This record gives sequence, C-alpha cells and structure tokens, in this order.
Amino acid sequence: MTSPTLLPVTDLNACSPPLVGTPLGVAQATPLALRFKALGDPGRLRLLSLIAAHESGRVCVCDLTEPLGLSQPTVSHHLKVLREAGLVTGERRGTWVHYSVVPGALAELAGTLGDGLR
Repeated sequence: MTSPTLLPVTDLNACSPPLVGTPLGVAQATPLALRFKALGDPGRLRLLSLIAAHESGRVCVCDLTEPLGLSQPTVSHHLKVLREAGLVTGERRGTWVHYSVVPGALAELAGTLGDGLR
C-alpha cells in the first residue's frame, strides 16, 4: 500500500482568511457547553422559557408542572439541571420554591453565539 502524497503548505492564509476575533478557550468553553447542554432538552428549554415569560420574573414550582404536561419529579430534575448550569436560581418561600432566570445568563449565551457568527 502506498502512502498518500502530501502537498506542502506554502501559505496558511491560502486556505482560510486570518482570525478576526479570539476563539473560546477551554476555561470559557466548559461552562458555556454545560449551559448549552442543559438547553439541549426540549423540556428544559420550555421550562426556562416559561420561567422567563412570567410577569414577575419569578414562578412557583407548583405552577410549572401543568403547563408543561410533565410530572413533578421530571420538572424537579429539569430544574436541578438548569440550576447546576447557572441558568435559574431558586428561593424557598415556605413549602414552595420560586424560580427565576439568573440575570445575564441568557444574554451571555446570546452574546457568545452572536460573537461567533459575525
């Protein structure tokens, strides 16, 4: 079997134009990947959307199961994933926990996508 012939690269810019921005490093990409992974589930994406759409910016966990058509344990699991990803925060009020979107979390994700797509 013969080895493939490799052509010498004489001009690296001939393949692609030079970078005009700074690509993400590992330290930046790791937490962002966790957030995007959390949003990769339709139930979690809908849950985050429901929380963000509430007039007060806070919603009781008791009000999240019916609109999503998901069981309470499933909603709790999804909320845990969203909390661990830094997308929502919860505040206990008596028996119930009220959730809100972490300020700036969605804007950070949108900014990351926008910066990479320019």
